[in-house]
Amino acid sequence: MLALSLGVAWLLLAPLSLWLIVRGTSGERAGAIVTLVLLEGGTIVMSSALHPAAITPSAAAHALPPAPPTCDNSVPMPRSAEMGEDVVLTWTATPHECGTADVVVHAKGRKLLFWLHESPAERTRTSTLTLSDGRAFILPVQVHDGVAALTIPLHGKAGYVPIDGRTGRRIPKPVTPVSNATM
Repeated sequence: MLALSLGVAWLLLAPLSLWLIVRGTSGERAGAIVTLVLLEGGTIVMSSALHPAAITPSAAAHALPPAPPTCDNSVPMPRSAEMGEDVVLTWTATPHECGTADVVVHAKGRKLLFWLHESPAERTRTSTLTLSDGRAFILPVQVHDGVAALTIPLHGKAGYVPIDGRTGRRIPKPVTPVSNATM
């Protein structure tokens, strides 16, 4: 109710005060200025009453240094690619290999361009990739005997040549076949 009264006071007294400042005598001008100052003061008090000051955090709530990463945030270079119903990309594993990798697959003619980036993400999002767009997927990384492998589901997509998207070079076939059973 107080806010409504203040609004009505502004609507009635502000135009009258401005008219008195322009046309009134010196006493009327002083009264008009005092009225406008009181209206503004009432607005400031009303605003602070409606929106109390934010609570400042205590001294105990200080910022902690960030936790060390659980794995190396890296950009692996694919060493081999086994093409089949699924694509299995392999690279040399690091001592702190991440459990997931972001993968972008893009079809360009008969070439499949792959971009890899390892990150300590805890989520996985596996699905069949559509080759009409270059979407990013987060897939699990398996590590066995110093070799990291990533399986990308490309059901029914045969005849593509795997290419490293960063370098533009062809990713060779593995010397020994890599399968999901060994990972």
